[in-house]
Amino acid sequence: MGRISNKDAKSSFEDSFKRATSPMMTLLLLNEKPMYVYNLSQELEKRSNSTYKMNFLYPVLYRLQEQGYVTEFSQEITESHRTRNYYTITESGREYLKFMLQKYRELLKAVDVIIENGLLPDEEVG
Repeated sequence: MGRISNKDAKSSFEDSFKRATSPMMTLLLLNEKPMYVYNLSQELEKRSNSTYKMNFLYPVLYRLQEQGYVTEFSQEITESHRTRNYYTITESGREYLKFMLQKYRELLKAVDVIIENGLLPDEEVG
């Protein structure tokens, strides 16, 4: 088995992290107001200074819909009857978001402790 390049490892880590956190990020934004997919994507990118870009929002939204955490509705946006699909968080989605945020913070603290205890004296993170 060959070695993974630094670029591939970085990309793999980022992709995995985004896959794990994308439902939480999506619900967090939808908790503020209903949004359509492009709006969600742009808001994530803007709030993260272009660090958190997601190109796979539809599968995330479909999964959250199947789980009952978001609902979809159409809204007419032009006089020519053009519609746009918006997504909004449900009450069970809000509960799930609270749970995810709590678990995320717990895991983040645990990882930070492990990192701090595992560093050599001359190493620094960041």
